[in-house]
Amino acid sequence: MAFLLSTFAGISTMLGTIPIFFKKKSNQLLISSLGFAAGVMMTISFSDLLPHSYWMLEKTFVFFPTILIVSIFFCMGLLFSMKIDSYLPQESMHYGKLYHVGLISCIAIVLHNLPEGIITFLTSSTDFSLGVTLAIAIALHNIPEGISISIPIYYSTGSRKKAFFYTLLSGLSEPLGALLAFLFLSHFVTDWMMGLLYAIIAGIMVHISIYELLPESLSYQKKSTTFFSFLFGCFFMLLGHFLFQ
Repeated sequence: MAFLLSTFAGISTMLGTIPIFFKKKSNQLLISSLGFAAGVMMTISFSDLLPHSYWMLEKTFVFFPTILIVSIFFCMGLLFSMKIDSYLPQESMHYGKLYHVGLISCIAIVLHNLPEGIITFLTSSTDFSLGVTLAIAIALHNIPEGISISIPIYYSTGSRKKAFFYTLLSGLSEPLGALLAFLFLSHFVTDWMMGLLYAIIAGIMVHISIYELLPESLSYQKKSTTFFSFLFGCFFMLLGHFLFQ
């Protein structure tokens, strides 16, 4: 059951592909989706990942070292994301910048979903009702993450298959995390290890939001649409935290 919950949470990412099956492409939808995804990622980083990183590390370290360690590994996440960014082709002859945005989002969400799968599996194994609540909360925020992959990939390539594949790849990383927890990690994963990982992932997501999603959304010269979509993404995630904390 714990594995099924992790799979449910991960596969919910595929709901983010629904907009690619609309008949007509729309710049308004593209701008809104990019802004919304940026708001979701920023909120996840500052209201979820960084606090969880602090709480997990605080069990091992005292206040000031904990803050310092979280900050260092957050910056490491930023630098890591920038390094990945530099190795990906900035401008593809066939697809261009938008494809790059979808690809870097996919990599970040795979890295994000792996530890989520581990946490969901371990939590569900010890407290099933808490695991159900956690899985629902994760499923809700996985939907806009799916949008951040599928919309840029589809709008840049015109291929629903590519968009579907990359989104599915990110979603399957969550049950993969659960499988790793079951086979290898359940007796080795510690709170401080997860704390460091969450800080790194927060840095990656902030980088993608600020340097990839928002600039691409703003490039279409509809700043008010980007702004309100970003705010709605923040509100959506904060509401989810309020309902399922």
